[in-house]
Parts: sequence; structure tokens; C-alpha cells
Amino acid sequence: MPHPGRLKTAAPSGGTSLCLPFESFLTYLALERGASEHTLRAYRSDLTHFEDFCARRGKPPCPPEENELTLFLRELQRQGLAASSVQRRAACLRSFLRFLQEQGEPAASREPLSLPDRPAPLPQILTEGEVGRLLETCDGSASLDLRDRALFELIYGCGLRASEACSLRLRDVDFTGGTLRVQGKGNKTRIVPLLGEVRKAVERYLAAGRGEAPGDPEALLLSRNRRPLRREDLWRIVRRRGVQAGIPSSRLHPHILRHSFATHLLRHGMDLRTLQSLLGHASLGTTEKYTHFDQELRDVYDRAHPRA
Repeated sequence: MPHPGRLKTAAPSGGTSLCLPFESFLTYLALERGASEHTLRAYRSDLTHFEDFCARRGKPPCPPEENELTLFLRELQRQGLAASSVQRRAACLRSFLRFLQEQGEPAASREPLSLPDRPAPLPQILTEGEVGRLLETCDGSASLDLRDRALFELIYGCGLRASEACSLRLRDVDFTGGTLRVQGKGNKTRIVPLLGEVRKAVERYLAAGRGEAPGDPEALLLSRNRRPLRREDLWRIVRRRGVQAGIPSSRLHPHILRHSFATHLLRHGMDLRTLQSLLGHASLGTTEKYTHFDQELRDVYDRAHPRA
């Protein structure tokens, strides 16, 4: 069998030229399996779509990586392709993997490709313009304006969960090092960058908005009653400020800024591994739900985030 890394060859039957293993597979189907012209055209189209998908992601299509196969099928599902069409593309790729295995290709020795479950729809997110309008509702100098601006900048700038934002302590903010320590799920600690706009908002809040906290002097974010902010407080703040910004209340939820953070970073080129670390996900699969934006991957945090 030709080596997967070699150049493309001329396509039989006048179709688009594919990588050599794909062309060898189609020739095998035609000559040894007696596949019809209709089947060959359909399989060539399926393989072309997969090759284009890999090219956009900078991944080799031959032999295909298992993760790329799964992401490809998920992308088709998210695009709303009919289930029968997704199944056909999965069948084409399964048949190609069996062909590689019969040819002794070690990279094809894996579990049979299965169609991924249709992913649950993502919660509503804000556009970057809506995030800007939300932040503008906190442009005043009153203590609650300063607090809410710091809260929103922390969640959107650092990708915090609602509970993580509410549990922040004064000692978690390192202005010198430009980092924020976050206590995540399972008491796992992660360190995330403190972006410029986030830092400014927190500094203004601490200088003129926070005041004293008699009950818990170390709590970073306080309610109007000087107690540590709670999740239900955060939810009320998001809803009230969101409505002020002209965002329908039906679209607002406590994690909307965290989900917007992840989606916007992917749109600006953040790679999944870095995003996984920033979000505090134990599994990359949890982070992959945000890959409904198909962008070229990059890994420079402060260039990717729109608030950098």
C-alpha cells in the first residue's frame, strides 16, 4: 500500500484528487468489491469532506486520527445534517479503516468507529457586542457599579464558574505576578492569567468600592450587606444588568459569561488543551463541546481573548 505521507495522485473517474490511501481505497472498492458508480461518487464526496475538515484543522487525513474522526462526525451533527447522511459518512470511514487494517497499516488498529451521541445543545451565550453592553451598565463610580464590573470582568476574563467567583479570597489575587488562583471543582486549584482589563476593574473595586467585610474580611466580592457574595446574588446581578443592557432575561443564566468566554476564545483561535486548563475541566471531552466554531487553532492566551 502507498505510504500515507506521499503526494496526491490523479483521481480516477474524473473526480477530485485525494491523498493516495483514499485513492487506493476507492480503486479497491471499484475493482475488488464491484462498487457502483453511485457508491464511488458518494464515498469520494465523503472522503473529500473529511480531507477538507482535516486540512482546516492542520491534521493529516491519512491515516486519520481517531479524535479527528469523532470531531468530524460531531461537526456534521451540529450542522444539522440528516442522521442518514451522517451515518453514511461514518460507514464510509469505517470501511476505509477496515481497508487500512487489511493492508497492515498499524495506525488503523483501533476500536471500530462509532457514531458519537448527538451533543447536548450549548447554553445561550452572549455576543462580544452584548458583553460590551453588559459591562457598560457598570461604568459608574458607585460601589455596586465597581463591584459588578469587577465580577463580570473576573468571570468573562478568567472563565470562572459562579461558585468559583463567589469563593474568591483577597489572597487569591496576585497583582505582582498577574495571576488569579481559583479553587475549582473537587477542591482543585488552578492558576489563570489576570488580564489587563480584569486587573484594572479589581483594583478600582478594592480601592473605592469594596469597603470592609466584618463577617469575612478575606472575601473578595461582597454583597450590599457586606457579606460574601453568594450564587443567588450573582444570578440576580447578571439578570438585572443583562436586562439593563437590552438582553432578554430568557437568555440569561449564571454561567453565561463563562460559556461566552470559552466560545469567544475558540472563535479567536484558542486551542482546546489550553482552554481545558483555563476552564478547569478534568476531561478534554468536556471542553470539546465548545468546538461548534471551526477555527484554526492557536495557543497564545492574551492574543486570543478579546479583553486582553
